[in-house]
Amino acid sequence: MACRERLICAAADLAELGKGVRFEVTRAGRPQPAFVVRFAGQPRAFLNQCGHVPVELDWQEGEFFDHSRLYLICTTHGALYHPANGQCVGGRCAGRGLIPVPVVERDGHVYLMEEQQ
Repeated sequence: MACRERLICAAADLAELGKGVRFEVTRAGRPQPAFVVRFAGQPRAFLNQCGHVPVELDWQEGEFFDHSRLYLICTTHGALYHPANGQCVGGRCAGRGLIPVPVVERDGHVYLMEEQQ
């Protein structure tokens, strides 16, 4: 299946362990909220949905990291996720991690890799 790229943001909009950028993806024919942050020098994107209950994670728009800036946090449940892969590392996520969204950084921009149907 072929992929097409859709612009999300400028790469400079993502500071290491800083504020994220929200965007939408289409899954199963429905728009769903997603976000991208920068961790270990790379953009990391996930659906904006807690693994425990499908609520959005950010406590203010674009604020996904906990106070330590080490983990992504669901502000409703306190679930913690590793920003490298979305794996549940603690709290009320019952082992269910975040759902990754494929992105690529190139030429000063971050792009969503969308499957063409």
